[in-house]
Amino acid sequence: MKILIVSDAWLPQVNGVVRTLVALLRELEKMGHRATMITPDLFRTLPCPFYPEIRLAVGAGGRIGTIIEQTKPDAIHIVTEGPLGLAARRWCLKHGHAFTTAYHTRFPEYLAARLVAPRRLVYAALRRFHAPSRGVMVATESVRRALAEHGFINLKPWGRGVDTKLFNPAHRSIEAYEVKRPIFLTVSRIAVEKNLPAFLDLDLPGSKVVVGEGPQLAELKRRYPEVHFLGHRENGVLARLYASADVFVFASRTDTFGLVMLEALASGLPVAAYPVPGPLDVIGRSGAGVLDEDLRSAALAALSIPSAHCRNHALKFTWANCAKQFVDQLSPAH
Repeated sequence: MKILIVSDAWLPQVNGVVRTLVALLRELEKMGHRATMITPDLFRTLPCPFYPEIRLAVGAGGRIGTIIEQTKPDAIHIVTEGPLGLAARRWCLKHGHAFTTAYHTRFPEYLAARLVAPRRLVYAALRRFHAPSRGVMVATESVRRALAEHGFINLKPWGRGVDTKLFNPAHRSIEAYEVKRPIFLTVSRIAVEKNLPAFLDLDLPGSKVVVGEGPQLAELKRRYPEVHFLGHRENGVLARLYASADVFVFASRTDTFGLVMLEALASGLPVAAYPVPGPLDVIGRSGAGVLDEDLRSAALAALSIPSAHCRNHALKFTWANCAKQFVDQLSPAH
């Protein structure tokens, strides 16, 4: 099958959407499908407000139609609601091509956190964007229920996976950290919607470690000089940091899934989080983490969870299953 995927989120961005797409492309190739990406690097771009490191395509309307016509895809999937997603949606509606979409990011909550726009208005705009879609793919049942309550239709499940070879307890190393234990780790974009102060303010023994970059990094470094901010890490270095910590603390209340939780679990690291969508779906009643409105209590209780139990839970989430489910939810373009 020839699959055309349109996404405003793409490399070199570092986020869950991009990691999902990279893994998806790898699995689609294994399955024998041919995927073509339309991404910002094909166009002139401008920095995104609030996220200057994210580049948004401008003037893509005419060229995007040419790419679609030349590709002659069997299925079209629109990943994001940005400029490229809007241009592809507009072209498909004009020319009578069916398409699917995905809901990756809780923009109503993100923009409300930044006092940019009321949640009600953002939900209305997103509902209009996704309304013509033959299938709006969502990562979890919690997100599906929430969107259904906001009037979204044609909602379809599309789960996530984790690279269990890369993220593995075998990478644990005492030398990975030169800080006092226990080590409470978070891996996150350093931005207001990630709710990091909820973790950084906790009175915990040992050390707090933050991996990631973002617009709040300088501010949080000033506010929390005792916290160890390691910046961006990836691949083997990141895998070793996961496997060598003691508890993974996930403070976000707005993520639709939270791939970092799966990476932590696959590394044998128990998770402490709030009982909200994302953690409820990934952790649930598995016993691989502790969900509590008292995040400090959750973090301390998670210290006693066996590493093997976390690893076994993560093994249920594979990228192969993710890709198969994605293909099953696609709709013929013609």
